[in-house]
Amino acid sequence: MRLLGLDPGLQKTGWGVVEAEGSRLRHVANGVVTSSAKKPLSDRLVELYLGLTDVLAEWQPASCAVEETFVNKNPTSTLKLGQARGIALLVPAQAGIVVAEYTPNHVKKSVVGAGHAAKEQVDAMVQILLPGVKINGPDAADALAVAICHAHHVGTQANIRSKLG
Repeated sequence: MRLLGLDPGLQKTGWGVVEAEGSRLRHVANGVVTSSAKKPLSDRLVELYLGLTDVLAEWQPASCAVEETFVNKNPTSTLKLGQARGIALLVPAQAGIVVAEYTPNHVKKSVVGAGHAAKEQVDAMVQILLPGVKINGPDAADALAVAICHAHHVGTQANIRSKLG
């Protein structure tokens, strides 16, 4: 099953695609969709929308996961991040793809085993879990971690359904 992970941000939204076959994971692709800080907010949201639409069209994921937003001290920044996150939720949903959401601590716990793991620990585990991966920046690494977390949950749910039968 092909899974897409998204790490939303207004300036940079990371994306990562993995293929999950049972408990095996394989890296497919990763990258970042950017928006220009010089443009009005509405235009920046369109840039994210179009970029994510292109990612979905190219990689055809069966399922998607988006990292939930943590609250910043700056309410304006939090609001802008929430709007970018809205685009990250909208694009796959509009394509008919089920979208899961995970908190940053949940992603870290799924990938590293500790909910308060450092960013470097998450990056290192992504490289271990997806051997040979070339990560296109920290936002793409976070998105791959979201995809890995989602793969673990999708796999667990499939196992439970097969056992209940």
